[in-house]
Amino acid sequence: MIDAFFIAGTDTDVGKTVASKAILQALAAKELNTIGYKPVASGSDKTEQGLRNSDALHLQKAATLDIAYEDVNPYALELPASPHIAAKHENVVIEYQVLSEKLAQHKEQSDIVLVEGAGGWRVPVSDTDSLSTWVQQEQLPVVLVVGIKLGCLSHALLTAEIIKADGLNLVGWVANRVNPGTEHYAEIIDILEDRLDAPKLGEIPYIPSAKRQDLGKYINVEPLLNA
Repeated sequence: MIDAFFIAGTDTDVGKTVASKAILQALAAKELNTIGYKPVASGSDKTEQGLRNSDALHLQKAATLDIAYEDVNPYALELPASPHIAAKHENVVIEYQVLSEKLAQHKEQSDIVLVEGAGGWRVPVSDTDSLSTWVQQEQLPVVLVVGIKLGCLSHALLTAEIIKADGLNLVGWVANRVNPGTEHYAEIIDILEDRLDAPKLGEIPYIPSAKRQDLGKYINVEPLLNA
């Protein structure tokens, strides 16, 4: 069984956190101990406790194990920009060693660690490197979240190709309907099922943010548990 996997998106704002919550809830229903991990997050808010990112907070709440926010999100950046831009403006150096130490700690504490990325697959974390380099270093299996909208087919297929070219295993994908008015939804799903060489874990319908509660029912985690 996989002890950790990486949630990648075809782009930013495609529903990585929605899919991550759904997967964590589905794993919890299997009575597995889980931790949600957001290594790098930009667009964080200032609070009395320090910088807090809404995506990381959702992961913290959806996981079964209660761990400190700083362990969920070691690099919280305030500027709502690409991580490498935010880090440069805030004089932060994102170190892979820190990310790896936290991941190892989480693996010891839980059955499964869900690691959520930032932006798309090649999102930069410095002027010279991307978060995907760290995912390669850790050899994390990847789940791809596809935000179903116009243009998603090319984004999904290209992202799947580069994940495999990077030597990583695409263990599943999730369709997230980000636009209720998207035309030809069923046809888009059909071609993704035909062209993506990985099992579909589920389809999440369009749900307003205030009503996103029981998301686990849309996800089948058996392919992850049997990988």
